[in-house]
Formats: sequence, structure tokens, C-alpha cells
Amino acid sequence: MSAHTQTAEKGQNTTLLCQESYVCSGTDEAIFECDECRSLQCQRCEEELHQPERLRNHERTRIKPGHVPYCDSCKGANGNIMHASMTGSRQIAAVRCQVCKINLCVECQKRTHAGGNRRKHPVTVYHAGKAQEQEEEEGMDEETKRRRMTEKVVSFLLVDETEEIQVRNEEDFIKKLDCSPDQHLKVVSIFGNTGDGKSHTLNHTFFYGREVFKTSPAQESCTVGVWAAYDPVRKVVVIDTEGLLGATVNLSQRTRLLLKVLAISDLVIYRTRADRLHNDLFKFLGDASEAYLKHFTKELKATTARCGLDVPLSTLGPGVIIFHETVYTKLLGSDHPSEVPEKLIQDRFRKLSCFPEAFSSIHYKGTRTYNPPTDFSGLRRAVEQQLENNTTRSPRQPGVIYKALKALSDRFSGEIPDDQMAHSSFFPDEYFTCSSVCLSCGCGCKKSMNHAKEGVPHESKSRCRYSHQYDNRVYTCKACYERGMEVSVVPKTSASTDSPWLGLAKYAWSGYVIECPNCGVVYRSRQYWFGNQDPVNTVVRTEIEHVWPGTDGFLKDNNNAAQRLLDGMNFMAQSVSELSLGPTKAVTSWLTDQIAPAYWRPNSQILSCNKCNTPFKDNDTKHHCRACGEGFCDGCSSKTRPVPERGWGPAPVRVCDNCYDNRGIQLDVAELPSDEEGGTLIARKVGEAVQNTLGAVVTAMDIPLGLVKDAARPAYWVPDHEILHCHNCRKEFSIKLSKHHCRACGQGFCDECSHDRRAVPSRGWDHPVRVCFNCNKKPGDL
Repeated sequence: MSAHTQTAEKGQNTTLLCQESYVCSGTDEAIFECDECRSLQCQRCEEELHQPERLRNHERTRIKPGHVPYCDSCKGANGNIMHASMTGSRQIAAVRCQVCKINLCVECQKRTHAGGNRRKHPVTVYHAGKAQEQEEEEGMDEETKRRRMTEKVVSFLLVDETEEIQVRNEEDFIKKLDCSPDQHLKVVSIFGNTGDGKSHTLNHTFFYGREVFKTSPAQESCTVGVWAAYDPVRKVVVIDTEGLLGATVNLSQRTRLLLKVLAISDLVIYRTRADRLHNDLFKFLGDASEAYLKHFTKELKATTARCGLDVPLSTLGPGVIIFHETVYTKLLGSDHPSEVPEKLIQDRFRKLSCFPEAFSSIHYKGTRTYNPPTDFSGLRRAVEQQLENNTTRSPRQPGVIYKALKALSDRFSGEIPDDQMAHSSFFPDEYFTCSSVCLSCGCGCKKSMNHAKEGVPHESKSRCRYSHQYDNRVYTCKACYERGMEVSVVPKTSASTDSPWLGLAKYAWSGYVIECPNCGVVYRSRQYWFGNQDPVNTVVRTEIEHVWPGTDGFLKDNNNAAQRLLDGMNFMAQSVSELSLGPTKAVTSWLTDQIAPAYWRPNSQILSCNKCNTPFKDNDTKHHCRACGEGFCDGCSSKTRPVPERGWGPAPVRVCDNCYDNRGIQLDVAELPSDEEGGTLIARKVGEAVQNTLGAVVTAMDIPLGLVKDAARPAYWVPDHEILHCHNCRKEFSIKLSKHHCRACGQGFCDECSHDRRAVPSRGWDHPVRVCFNCNKKPGDL
């Protein structure tokens, strides 16, 4: 029997039909609901069914549009409601079993039709109308309304065990919470040892026992990472965390993740089922407070300014509720009713030298479970009381909560080396500080994690030691230091006031110089014929600085005289080549025509290839076919063969493709070369031999030139053989793509990525030289 007419689109029922089929065969619309018959009935079936005397007194109700019957399994045989005492209201049916012919709510369907053959019974789904839902809600008490508000709440993974946020953006976070973007919320999180029932506690405290957060009787932890859900009753984001002291990998990262959750929380529940409070509880809260004040307070202030948040993030930590459940022991303070439990907890913190100064408040709430289940009503009241207090932590929009978590995750992330761990603390500094180590002395950086992204340099409070491998000395001008200034100076080839060529001449005569921006040139290495003193003993002070991974050395060899000389020679050669390119081409073409055989077409008349008709450009080379004398491009005249009929033989010479294919053609006697042409032919052969010889000489000169360039390379330049592609655009270098060194960083670039010119005083280049795109963007002097 069908209870409704099925809709094609949604698969839901819109019109109630007769469920008796006594007269109408189940096709008429239902008008009445009979509690004793437990069915919906049409007009005709209702009249026929209730004609007998014993059935006339059945209680029948005329149904309204959108009506859904009540669950039959929740009633007794005479219609009395059995669940009223437990639920506070009659349960609306969700389905009708077509075999059992009864209406079932969701709970009764699970209870009676979840297993066995009944699981296969066909059912018809009811769809309650808005009018009936509103009518039902008006008849509910406040507790039942709250219970129904949490029926659709589901949890989602917020952060996994590797500290990766699992929501894409702010909109995705709000969508998964299923709340309004303008809703002001607070955050409640829970901490505790693994197996103490944290997820179970949240389910019963906020969601009336529904398994919103997964629980499991297995030995393995059922909560991995951080899970979140939205409580629409109290307007809070509830966060479930992974338990402490569990068998897990990446323990350091997971412990750091707990502090990030604590930092965005307004209220923290520490759940413990120990009969007596262990020292681990106080140690955890004390270390968390210290780490929060040391690392997170400053970052939360920076997040407020960086993200432009309307609501300031409180620098005072969340409130803490210690939820203590015992079985065999008394609760804290029960032996001395005059003493407040919070006072005893503060004394315990003091004895262990743990000071939870970061938390706005610490409260104790205990319950003794003589017989299960655990009573969570006291904890629920304590939580609601703390959430109503807005003196230190005010509600904020969900977008603000996400931005704060994202900022903390970006700042404090990355792997934590095990060899640097201080296992005496729950939250050692290594969890939140930079992991870089000085290559010279081995001390660590004391800045926050990922500080390099903001342009903040590494820093260490301890002094470094000198290492010859890294040459980590820094020179400062002694005269400026005595006047209260600290000015760094470097040895270089020439002074900034000297021209490039004059500076090279002075370098050849008197050696390198040390120049101070304030005092000028303070030292020349060969200023006198003899008796030149070391600059450390006369004009400069030496300081030893840390060598951090990825940074340049300090007193690298900035004597670039050899490279300057090569740059100057290359510039002159390039300039002469470019300026003389036009006249050279014209003279070459004229000379070629003077020694060319008579049957060759003059170069001035060859404007395009005789075969493919490709126009010749200024830099293109024209080739004559030794057989026909026409002009061709290199591709159309690349083949060779002897041409004895023209006097070219027996060695193969260049011919065009057509003449190569028609090699059997015989020339007329008139076309044979005369004695005069034979002389011209000899001149042409001599010219080609000279041209080939000069080309070989130029090619041979390129090999030692590469060796000279490598010898002249400054120490901070990357060697040419190690540069395979452009450091910026990653293009591979080839014969057509030349490599160039940036004078600031020493990396190899193509011409497009290093065409800027800028002075680099720190490297000894006081005049504009080639720098890469990235170095050119740096502010200040290079």
C-alpha cells in the first residue's frame, strides 16, 4: 500500500494517500488518521471500516495539509505514549513499512528494522510540511527544542596530524560549520590524556549524547588531528583534540598543534579520569602558559594588525575548567569544605614551580561516578556560565577565528629535528623558534619560525667563533667606531671616485683599497715600497658574525680587477664589431664579386634564394652554386660534389640541390672557362682558403678565452660549468643563449633576466654593472 504519490525530481511524497485500500484500492487522498487502526484513511474507507459497533468509538482526526502521522512503535496498544517521559514530545514518523504496515520514527526504525529480514522491508518516506513542523515546535518545551537544534550537527577535520589546515579558505570554514558569517561565536576546546573520554565528554556536554565526535572502544586513538563542530544552541565552535601520552608519530608537531588550538580558544576543558590529579596536568598547563606568553602573544597582536581584524585578538589566554571524574576517591576539597578547590590548585601549581599566568581563569569541576553513566550536568552549567562572561574574551565572527588559526599555522610550522628537542618541557622553545643553526659555531637562531618570509634576519644571543672555511669576519672602520658609529668596509679593487680604467691602473701599481663612506680611502695594500702594515692593526676592527645556511660569506675576495679587464675588452670588441658590421658586409660583398668567376651572379643582384625565394637579411650569408652560379641560402645549397666542367675538382664543392640532382649535364664549349676565368677561379679558391683559415684561428682562440674567464672569476661567482640554466626563468643555456653573472649575488642569468645596471659597493663595483632582476629590486645599497 502506498502512502503518498512519488515526485519525479526529489523522490519525496507530497500527497497523503489512503493506507487501508479497503474500498478505494489505495488511490484516494487520505482525509482521516485513526490512532486505533494506525493508518491514514480516505472518506470511503473510513465510513466502511467503522460501521461495526465495536469500531465506531475509534479516535479519528481529520488531517491537515502537509500532515505526517506519529510513530506507531512509540505508542501502546491503546494509543498511550510511552516515550513522553523520555523525550518530552510525541515522535513524528519518518517512514512507513509497507510490509509491517506501521509508521516508524528514525529511532524506532533503527531499533526494529536495522537487522534481519526486516532490513529488506520496503518503506515509504514521509515529508513533513512546514505547517506541521511549526505546530510541533510550538508544542515543545525549551529542552526539546535545543535537542532538535543539534540533530543535524556533524563534525569535520579542521587540522590533520601534520598541522595542515583541511579547509580551503574562510568561506569553506563557515560552510562546514553551517552558521551565518555574521554570527559572533566563541571557541571551546578540550585537552587530556588519550583514552580519558574527551570526545564522549563533548558529545554529552554540548550535543545531548549524539555521537557528533567519533568514539571507539578500541585501543587505538579514534581522534587523530583536530576536529570541529558548531553548537547552534550556545553559539560556540567546539573543538576536539588528540589525546596526550598516546602512541603516535610526529609527537612534537602534534604537541605544538595543541597550543595553536589553545591560542584560538576562549574556554579550555582539561578532562582527566585519574582518581588523583597527576603532576602532568599542572606541568602541561604551566608549560602551555609560558609558551603562550613567550611566542603567541606577540604573534596574535601582529595578526590583528596584518589581517586588519575589526575584533582585537585577546593577548590574555583562555579560561580553563579542570573536569575531574573519580570513582574510588573523594573530589578535591571535599575533605575541607572551607577550602575552595581553586585555591588548592593554585597551591599545587606553586609547589611545582609552574605559573599559569596566561590563563584568564582556572576553575575546578569534579564529579564522582558511583554507577555509570557519568553526570555531565555540572560541567554543562560551568561551561555555560563561563561562556556568558565577556570581560576578557569577547565573541567574534567565524572568519576572525579562521584567520587567527591560519596565521598561527603559517608562522609555526615545519619539521622539528629530534636532536634539538628539550624533552623536559611539554612546549620547548624549539617548537616555535627558527630551526636554522650557525654553520661556524653551531648555535641556533632565536627568532620565531618562518621569520625570513617577512625579511627579518637570523639572530642569536651567543657570540660566534671564527672559521677559516667560512671566513666569517666583518671589517668596520676604526675611526668611525671611535666616533660612535659602526660602518662596515670591504677590500676592493678601486675607490668609488676612480674611473674603471684609472682604478685598474692604480690597482696594478698600489694594490687593493679599503674605503669608508665617511673617511674615504683608509688603506692601500701596496701604498709603500716596503713596510705596508696589515689593515687590522691600523685602520679597521674585526668582528666575528654567525654564518647562517643560505647566506653569503663575509670577506669574500672582492678584487675583481681581472674580470673588469675582461669586461672592458669584451665591451670594446663588441662595440667595434657592431659599428663595423655594415661597412664590413659591404666591403666583403665587393671583394667577393671581384674574385668571383664570370658565370656567378653578383652579390648585389642576389636579393633572395634562387630556390625557396627567402629574402636575404643583413646578417644572412649568401652562397653561390659552383655549377650554375646562382645565389642560394645555406639550406638549399648544402650538398657538395666535384664540378670539373667549371674547373672545381677533384675536391667536392658547394652546389645547389637542382645541380646536385642533374649532375650528368654537359656544358657547351662556349660555357667552358677561359684562361682569364681560370685565373679568377684560382683567386676565388685562394680567398676561400684564407677565409677558412681565419675562421679556424678564431675558433681556436675561444678555447683559451674560456680558461681566462674562469681564472678571472671573482670568488663569489658561481663557476660557469655549474650554471646549466637561468637562475630566474630556468631557461637552459645553449650556444644561442649566453650566460651572464649578476655582480651582486654571483648567480648565472640570461640577458633578459640581468639587463639592469646598478652599482654594487659591497662587492667592489662602484660603477653601474650588470645585476639580476631580483637584486635590482632590493632597497638601499647592494
